[in-house]
Amino acid sequence: MKKLFILFFSILINHKTVFSQATQGSNKELIARIDSILISEVNSKKIPGAVIQVKKNNKVIYRQSYGYAQIFDDNHKPLNEPEKMTTDHLFDIASLTKVVGTTTSIMLLADKGQLSVDDPVGKYIKAFTRPDKSAITIRHLLTHTAGLYEWYPMYYRASNKQETYLLIGELPLAFPIGKQRKYSDLGFTILGQIVEIVSHQSLDEFMQQHIFIPLKMDHTSYNPLLKQKNVKFAATSIGNPYEKRMVYDSSLGFQFREISPTSWDHWRNYTLKGEVNDGNAYYANKGVSGAAGLFSTVDDLQKLVDMLMNKNRPGTDSFISEKTISAFLTKDNFNNGLGWMMDGKNPVIKNGPEGSFGHTGFTGTSIAVVPEDGISIILLINRQQTGLLGGKEYYNVSPIRQQIFQAVLQK
Repeated sequence: MKKLFILFFSILINHKTVFSQATQGSNKELIARIDSILISEVNSKKIPGAVIQVKKNNKVIYRQSYGYAQIFDDNHKPLNEPEKMTTDHLFDIASLTKVVGTTTSIMLLADKGQLSVDDPVGKYIKAFTRPDKSAITIRHLLTHTAGLYEWYPMYYRASNKQETYLLIGELPLAFPIGKQRKYSDLGFTILGQIVEIVSHQSLDEFMQQHIFIPLKMDHTSYNPLLKQKNVKFAATSIGNPYEKRMVYDSSLGFQFREISPTSWDHWRNYTLKGEVNDGNAYYANKGVSGAAGLFSTVDDLQKLVDMLMNKNRPGTDSFISEKTISAFLTKDNFNNGLGWMMDGKNPVIKNGPEGSFGHTGFTGTSIAVVPEDGISIILLINRQQTGLLGGKEYYNVSPIRQQIFQAVLQK
């Protein structure tokens, strides 16, 4: 207990020093509010650490790290020397992959005329020519209205991406096409397949060549442990305890009659650090999926956000046309864009001005953008390091996102 007290007291002292330097500027009230929120969350042991960057009118007005990148060992015991969080740490951005990587990939292909978002998926994938799926378009996948399962433990029946793609094509629909928005990892996995088919490149190669290199997102990639050396990672969970619960605990609403939970037992039991948290990406897709798998830093994510805000790449060459970006950031019948969340009821942009967009990741990551005011907020929290609360759920960071979003809007 004494060790933990010293640990969290040191966080407070450390960030008081940073705070006193940062308040020199004109945004000291906002900075004080953000610090108050995040330091309180860390010191109360609700989150291990966080990184935030707030930008307004093309100027970074606050960039800060809090707490620790890892505080527990593989047995969930406090580390003697926990690793301090920095703004250079790489995060498993989880479902931010859907917008940062996959949506941007589809944008690029659409902008070049290599596909249309209103193309039937069956134009590219034979399994989607079946009567029950023939009406599904790329737009349906981007807007989570294709009627596919919201989630499925692919690794029980697939061990590589080709088997994953085939399995999704074989699964029956769970909802009527186009009638309701049901957030689906499977839909974005299939979008990744479409990128590969149209581009004749693997998904990770396409993103690297056409997004990350042009935008100088030098620290963004799949499977970073295989590609980057001497980098720092924010740790996520010890294994996949929540996904295991999703398979075993029917009270969560996931029921897979054709799967016996005990028929597969390759669950990880160590701290995930630089290794993708998402089970389908890791177990069934070797770390690369259209739904999850990317790792990135706050600075790299800012480059992608800036491109969308400015509607082109910094410099003289066009990256994606303003027309295409605007089309993807136009609300549909369910008040969301293509890939990006735009519904003002969503916690990440709650009550934001019209045109606001954002997205979240299960690991605790989020992006919120308010084009009307030239604002972007990138908040990265390694919430899973704390573990499941009462063995049930990870700590809900939505209130933190809402508080910070409102604080920035009110500035």
